[in-house]
Amino acid sequence: MTKKKKSKEDTAVTATSRVSAIKELAWFAGVATCIKLLLIPSYRSTDFEVHRNWLALTSSLPLSRWYQDETSPWTLDYPPLFAYFERFLAVFARLIDPVITDLHLGLDYSSNSVVVFQRLTVMVSDVVLFYGVYRLSKNLEASRRRILFALVVWSPALIIVDHIHFQYNGFLIGVLLVSLSFLEEGRDLLGGYAFAVLLCLKHLFAVAAPLYFVYLLKHYCRGGFWRGIWRFLVMGAAVGSVFAVSFGPFLYYGEMEHVLQRMFPFGRGLCHAYWAPNFWVFYIMFDKALAYMLGKLGFHIQTPAASFTSGLVGDSSPFSILPQVTPAITFVLVLLAILPGLVKAWRDPQPRQIVRLVAYAYTCGFLFGWHVHEKASLHFVTLLAIVATRSLEDAKHYFLISIVSCYSMFPLLFEDKEYPIKVLLLVNHSLLVWSSFSSLISKSKSDKEREKVKSRGLVDNTGKGLLGCVEIIYLLGILCIEIWGQFLHQYIFGDKLPFLPLMLISVYCALGMLYSWIWQLHWLMKNL
Repeated sequence: MTKKKKSKEDTAVTATSRVSAIKELAWFAGVATCIKLLLIPSYRSTDFEVHRNWLALTSSLPLSRWYQDETSPWTLDYPPLFAYFERFLAVFARLIDPVITDLHLGLDYSSNSVVVFQRLTVMVSDVVLFYGVYRLSKNLEASRRRILFALVVWSPALIIVDHIHFQYNGFLIGVLLVSLSFLEEGRDLLGGYAFAVLLCLKHLFAVAAPLYFVYLLKHYCRGGFWRGIWRFLVMGAAVGSVFAVSFGPFLYYGEMEHVLQRMFPFGRGLCHAYWAPNFWVFYIMFDKALAYMLGKLGFHIQTPAASFTSGLVGDSSPFSILPQVTPAITFVLVLLAILPGLVKAWRDPQPRQIVRLVAYAYTCGFLFGWHVHEKASLHFVTLLAIVATRSLEDAKHYFLISIVSCYSMFPLLFEDKEYPIKVLLLVNHSLLVWSSFSSLISKSKSDKEREKVKSRGLVDNTGKGLLGCVEIIYLLGILCIEIWGQFLHQYIFGDKLPFLPLMLISVYCALGMLYSWIWQLHWLMKNL
């Protein structure tokens, strides 16, 4: 067979495989969309009014006043590129119902027209997520590709946060996946450009910026001194053009101070009203335990004016005993935590490992960052789903952390009518992950090893079960926490200690998040 004929056959096979991938993705996306349509009447958080107000102010006011307007308490605090996105959506919103984009009449507007319109905008913007996951999966074998589609497109956490609670995380994570897909293909310039677009859409993704910088500097700017300098300048021009388009008009109108003040409201405090399950949960609890014990011993402990459990965003109290935490301290801690990933990216910048490294960076940002929201776990858990299809060790890790991440978002949906929905989403996801990887293993093991699979459940390449005793006990603990919060707490304490169930979820899930960080850190140290 000639090389030319073989090349044509390979091209035909690749084209057929990609057509098949598109058809499969369309099926997964179709099922997900049907579920999302059914959820249109469900609970909506204040984020729904936040984004409606952004539609109104970007369409009603001149650009120079976007970051100054205080008609609504839900002021614009995303980067300008997202504001342009809202301005684009406002064009269609005005055609459907002019009240949606009225700065004053639209306040707290909740007619069917605005509900359906905004829900649909989230669904349509998920096309970017679908495109990103397609790009990252198009070269995978069919069975692994289908698993990846199921894990990302049917992500229960994304459905809870975006299509019930209401946000545009799927759209933003889709841009991240597109960027990473370019990096995996060795198309670093496009990958860097797409990441710059992401930063100008939502600046909280900047946690991975140091990793991107080191990776691109070592992988893209190589090939000798002058070639490296040229590529560095080209990358700088590409990234700079995105920031120029995004921030340039505001710089022209002298509005950069207002833009930056809105984007970085450090006065909100270390923690969100519902503590994200990260390192600072343990810090808070240790401080409270010390204050309690010292008070019992007779020491005079000054009680902070505000309370961590007040439920007020931005009312994060000072600590009673432990040193105060500032944004600068959290910045240094995040940078130090990311350092092993930076070393790995510098020493061995492999495109195949970039998704894993970025996932680790976002895990560090989640654990040690300032005023972290529980929803931020989506940034790294979605990437770990991609990594999970590549090895059974990673599948084992993903199985645990995906359950923890999804459960940590249960408090976002606190109404009774949504309770069966979030439980079903999590249970279905758990069963789907288990059955998917079990099926994958059954195809890859020998007949002898398949007997082990039947008798011991899903096994990885070390022969251990998908869940060891510790993992099983930990997941059963989640069930106990949920039973306590939903049934036993009210029966035993009544209206007393209302924040205790939330605190237990936060602390318990923080243990799982800390485990994930240590697991990823161990992998990095082992492979440096």
